[in-house]
Amino acid sequence: MKNLKREIHQAIDSTLSDVLSEAYVTEPKKFDLRTDLLSNATKKAQQTEFEEFVAALNKVSAELDGADRETANNKASDFRSLKQDEVHNMNAAFLRALYFENISDLNSRIAMDSLSFIRLERDFGTFEEWQRDFIACCMSSRDGYAITGYSVFLKRYLNFVIDDEAKNVGVGVLPIIVMDMNVGAYFRDYLDDKKTYVAAMMKEFNWEKIEDRFRRAEKVAKLFMS
Repeated sequence: MKNLKREIHQAIDSTLSDVLSEAYVTEPKKFDLRTDLLSNATKKAQQTEFEEFVAALNKVSAELDGADRETANNKASDFRSLKQDEVHNMNAAFLRALYFENISDLNSRIAMDSLSFIRLERDFGTFEEWQRDFIACCMSSRDGYAITGYSVFLKRYLNFVIDDEAKNVGVGVLPIIVMDMNVGAYFRDYLDDKKTYVAAMMKEFNWEKIEDRFRRAEKVAKLFMS
């Protein structure tokens, strides 16, 4: 159990933090969002909220260490509540970190011979069709996220809609491209014009970072094929 917990927190740390203590407390990264398509107020608020989710995840993790597992039940128990909070805060922290990492590239461009372009074209027919489908997922999300992810079961890339922080999360899906559709991500700058916000963020996608995620997903895909 101790080894498993250490591996989980090391995975969290690789995405969220540069510091991991023996108590498994992770510190959130500071993201340098250079984009002018989000206001400084929005950037600051997003970073603050991200840090709050990481702090909440650390708190839940600590409380789970001492939680009474003998009284756990599906009606009302502290253990059940903590496990629900764990997923909520873990998803919020991970997905926001992935979102921050894959936006704000002022020199955004995707090469037609890149793995990203080739795989999106293969699984969606055309790159333009992936864009249309991804935007539709963004518009469909209820204060959550749209993601392009690799399904280890379907063995292909798909777009997914996540509501809130933990609803409709696909099993066996590796997130590759993440768009934050929580109202706090866009309302200060775009009000309810979600489509303009989405277009602005997609215009500055960090395809170098996304390409790295595609490469990692391909490695996982080979493991599941063996």
